Amino acid sequence: MRADEAAVRLEHVHTRYGETVVHEDVSLAIARGERLGIVGGSGSGKSTLLRQMIGLQPPSAGRVIVLGEVLYEDGARHVEMLRNRCGVLFQAGGLFTDLSVYDNVALPLRELGALDETLIRELVHLKLRLVGLERRVGALMPYELSGGMVKRAGLARALALEPELLFLDEPTSGLDPIGSDNFIRVLQRLHEDLGFTLVLVTHDLLTLPTLCDRIAVLADRRIGALGTLEEVMASEHPTVRALFHGPRGRRIFGRDEEVQHV
Repeated sequence: MRADEAAVRLEHVHTRYGETVVHEDVSLAIARGERLGIVGGSGSGKSTLLRQMIGLQPPSAGRVIVLGEVLYEDGARHVEMLRNRCGVLFQAGGLFTDLSVYDNVALPLRELGALDETLIRELVHLKLRLVGLERRVGALMPYELSGGMVKRAGLARALALEPELLFLDEPTSGLDPIGSDNFIRVLQRLHEDLGFTLVLVTHDLLTLPTLCDRIAVLADRRIGALGTLEEVMASEHPTVRALFHGPRGRRIFGRDEEVQHV
């Protein structure tokens, strides 16, 4: 993959906290328009890798390149670029609790300083509609929402500036099975309609067949497996086999010989 074809590129990334090594020579390229899922065991560095890609935490060594911009090398320039071209849905929704849903979604639009309130109102209602929320939900406060509605409101805010790249941190965490299925369908439809690049960190294996074109499995401080679901499940790496062929993996995906039918 050429550099200009990648939405995100990690080059020999190392991450260390004191004597603890989290990542050791991690390299990865995510194509524009691709949907990549990042999975791994607890403490494998999934969320740390996400923070590095969204400009919140520099690696100890190596380079992080997002939409052609090298992060952490040019002061605040990358912060402005990420804010205008990338959207992030945090695990708990990330809504400001003292703002209504409407004002949460309007916030990034107002920060642009170039739109009048009439246009902002139209855009907010459009984003709410895109994620399946009625206009009346805009008047509610975050504490008045169900878990699924919080996720959708957070997604509407993440999509406010029509990002080229969308990052999701545990998008189905805290949702019941029906709410999780509904949210996955919303994300799938939005990707089909809008064509953004999607990067998600998840422990929910059920999201992988529907939402991901490729999967990266973090293991032993590196990427232990990378590829389609079928390719990852064919890996002999012990951590990969524990994740995908253990009791939970077998319940989700069925017997190994049935993987091709997932």
